[in-house]
Amino acid sequence: MLKINFALRWSWVLGVALFLPVALPAGGGEIFSSESSHIQSVNSLLLVDSSSLLQSSPFPDAPVLRSLQIGTPLNVLRAWQDSDGKKWLQVKIASNQILEFSSFARRGWINI
Repeated sequence: MLKINFALRWSWVLGVALFLPVALPAGGGEIFSSESSHIQSVNSLLLVDSSSLLQSSPFPDAPVLRSLQIGTPLNVLRAWQDSDGKKWLQVKIASNQILEFSSFARRGWINI
């Protein structure tokens, strides 16, 4: 009787331990479920300057990752102004990933 009681108790504990985490989200549950956290502001622009270069950092002597064509859609990630007063934008190219080669850089800095 003691062995059966022990086996039933452990099988119940193991069953709960195995099936209960399936109902929980990865990383644990959220305490506050606010819809405003899912709203993102869209900062996008089209490139109109023919000599824009996508650089690895916001410095004039930074390595050039690629040159950008006129009409390239860009998503603005952040803005920065250096000590000389030049304004830089960190951008992500907003285009279809299937049509582009994976070796091309998609994020970088442009001088405006």
